[in-house]
Amino acid sequence: MALKDILSQEISKAMKSGDKVRLETIRSLRAALQEKEIAKRPDKLTEDDELNVLTNAAKRRKESIELFEKGGRSDLAEKEKAELRIIEEFLPKQLSESELIPILKNIILTMNANSPKDFGKVMSVASKELKGKVDGKTLSEYVKKLLG
Repeated sequence: MALKDILSQEISKAMKSGDKVRLETIRSLRAALQEKEIAKRPDKLTEDDELNVLTNAAKRRKESIELFEKGGRSDLAEKEKAELRIIEEFLPKQLSESELIPILKNIILTMNANSPKDFGKVMSVASKELKGKVDGKTLSEYVKKLLG
């Protein structure tokens, strides 16, 4: 089932349950998907496009949480955290550190990368291979640790 259809079903459930935060969050996701769909016309949205929309929404929430916490607005940070938890329900399961490190070590061995100079090459391959399974910031941190 397409993500757009899943979101529509979730909107109905949220309306019936009266969960306003969930309803607003899922509506914003559906709107972002529709914007992306309109921008891509006449082509259809791919799973990668859908994943990008969800990932960008999650990234925006994480950045907002960080800024609100720095600004002492814990009330707004909590709202963003609630929205982030909802968005993460639709994202693929994120890899844990114990799952990520062996994959990265394998990529580094395969590429014969052995210094921080190889960071860009490793990141390029790793980000393609792990797309949607780990966010770029986390991936970057672990690649730096392993290379150097």
